[in-house]
Amino acid sequence: MLIIRPCALQDLDDLMTISHAVGNGMTSMPADEAAWCEKIETSQKAFSNGCNPAQSNTYFMVLEDSETGRVVGTSAIYTGVGLNKPFYHYKLSTLVSSSNDLDVTRQTKVLSMVNDYTGTTEVGSLFVLPEFRRPGVGQFLARARYLLMADFPQCFNDLVIAELRGWQDQNGTSPLWEHLGRTFFGIDFQDAVNTAALKGTQFISDLMPKYPIYTDLLPAAARDVIGKPHDSSAPALNMLKKEGFQFTGYIDLFDGGPSVQSATSEIHTVRDSRLARCKLTHDISDDDPQLLLSNGQLENYRSALTHARIGEDDELLITPEAAKALNVREGETLRYVHAYSKAQKAMPTSRAA
Repeated sequence: MLIIRPCALQDLDDLMTISHAVGNGMTSMPADEAAWCEKIETSQKAFSNGCNPAQSNTYFMVLEDSETGRVVGTSAIYTGVGLNKPFYHYKLSTLVSSSNDLDVTRQTKVLSMVNDYTGTTEVGSLFVLPEFRRPGVGQFLARARYLLMADFPQCFNDLVIAELRGWQDQNGTSPLWEHLGRTFFGIDFQDAVNTAALKGTQFISDLMPKYPIYTDLLPAAARDVIGKPHDSSAPALNMLKKEGFQFTGYIDLFDGGPSVQSATSEIHTVRDSRLARCKLTHDISDDDPQLLLSNGQLENYRSALTHARIGEDDELLITPEAAKALNVREGETLRYVHAYSKAQKAMPTSRAA
């Protein structure tokens, strides 16, 4: 069975393997042991010390194959983004100008560097190793975060955002970076990503222009990828939209990838999830619906995707195997939500967003 749990130090080797498999552009998972050790320690504190949405916390979770103990995927929630170090985006907006003499009205798109998402909650770091990508696994990883938010709403901001990796060509080149970012930073795209991940974003404040950038002055290759997700991130964007997230014009400074947002209470998994006491039974089959379950325990958080059903007494009927995976006993309260239908399932990958 696949289970989701908080990351631990013994996961370090597996997490390094995942970092190398992710490829370029995922700022939250650099292939750096020191960075991973810090992230693991920060996450353990967040899960064990309660929660405060006004502080920067990391809730980093891993997908574990219970048969082997191997970590095969990742998912995370970041709270209080931008409070410890600036959190930058471009905001795409429209300027309208007109001339009575020429009888002309023109609309122009501009990019302005902003910190509008400071203090929000961010979901990201969604990744599954290729050999474990099958229907339902991606949505399980993504939606487990929303179950955690539903269980502990006091831990998270009222607004949740997600960043998607921007479009790159087959050589890993970002057109927006090549025609805009490189002009001001003078370094390769991946060097900029690594610097932001390991050293922070002060260099952005130091070197990025403070005035709006008129997109009409950019080459078509750069304009065309503003707000366009990487091919591998398109399924993630579709899944986020199914959860109620919307694009409102915010994009990544480096590659132009879109950021989407939703009120926490309006995320569909948060809104639709329910609580029920569990009852153990062996009378569960593949004909029963697939449910996403969470144990409602912050420090010992567990989530599982399994067949289960609601009984006549409104009890949640689960197998002993599922109870063991969730580390719960009969009679304890679980949160549950129905899995998406087959038509809705997708295997997403997103930045850290």
